[in-house]
Amino acid sequence: MASLTIRNLSKSYGAIEVLKGIELEAQAGEFVVLVGPSGCGKSTLLAMIAGLETVTAGEIAIGGRVVNSVPPKDRDIAMVFQSYALYPTMTVRQNITFGMESRRVPKAEQDAAVARVAALLKIDQLLHRKPSQLSGGQRQRVAMGRALVRDPLLFLFDEPLSNLDAKLRVEMRTEIKKLYKTLGKTTVYVTHDQVEAMTLASRIAVMHQGRLQQFAEPSAVYERPANIFVAGFMGSPSMNFLPAVAVSGEGGPMIALAESDGGTLLPLPTGTADRLKPGQRVVLGIRPEHLTRHDPDRPSRAPLGRLDVPVEMVEPTGAETIVIVRVGEREVTARFEPDLAPREGSSVALAVDMGKACLFDPDTERLL
Repeated sequence: MASLTIRNLSKSYGAIEVLKGIELEAQAGEFVVLVGPSGCGKSTLLAMIAGLETVTAGEIAIGGRVVNSVPPKDRDIAMVFQSYALYPTMTVRQNITFGMESRRVPKAEQDAAVARVAALLKIDQLLHRKPSQLSGGQRQRVAMGRALVRDPLLFLFDEPLSNLDAKLRVEMRTEIKKLYKTLGKTTVYVTHDQVEAMTLASRIAVMHQGRLQQFAEPSAVYERPANIFVAGFMGSPSMNFLPAVAVSGEGGPMIALAESDGGTLLPLPTGTADRLKPGQRVVLGIRPEHLTRHDPDRPSRAPLGRLDVPVEMVEPTGAETIVIVRVGEREVTARFEPDLAPREGSSVALAVDMGKACLFDPDTERLL
């Protein structure tokens, strides 16, 4: 296992700056996921770690060794591509052993390596087939097998599941997580799928417009997002954002929703009282699952607010029901258990779990 250290890394194509001062350190054995929208620079960063793109400025170190000028073949990494990149005229066995043959690994070692990864990936029965005879999931397993036989310091995955259908993606995601737990190798995984990021990562690096927005454990990224972009990108449906202002209430500091009828006051989120001044503008962020049907008889340890709102749309999804309500001029999304969901056109009293709410600065968009 090896650590990965990235210091002040930048990448430019002429006047276009694609990556801007990336600072990131993955400990040995970590599973780091780079996530963000298309064009944010995550695949470029992965290609630079692999040596497929040159470094404009900054430093990349693998296992303590700076590799800026080291060719890809000498970095002791293995990469799994989005497109599988299998040789169509070769069998599965030949695809897996091709790199070993190029490095003149003895035949006995090749056979042992193939047997090991074939058993691990459950592709024993596919070794004599060609890629055209395999399903998408089987091809991806072969691509991973080709990487695994190298026993590298670092595994790199570039959106390996994006070509698979939804059901197969879930299955392969589970297989990749099992594989990581078995091998314990340092892994960097690129995806635009936030669910993959949340379920696979030891830590998530959220990127946007070439900058690292937050690098933290999945729970921290979801519950305490660094800024409005991270809060809106992570989570589906995404976090609700409501403009508000800090005020003095009868029981102490509170916030008033700026676009409601003016009389809607909510308690402050836990731990924010000493950071706000009366009259200070804020953006209230609240996730859909923290808006539930108000029940005055239900005990709660968290500070709860109340919103009485009209229901505009109800979207059953099976395990849960998504409810769209209107707060002032804004649509707000809430999650309900199917049996508790209100009807379209009705009104509902929502309990707002302010213990889980976030407040953001409307100018800097940073978490307060």
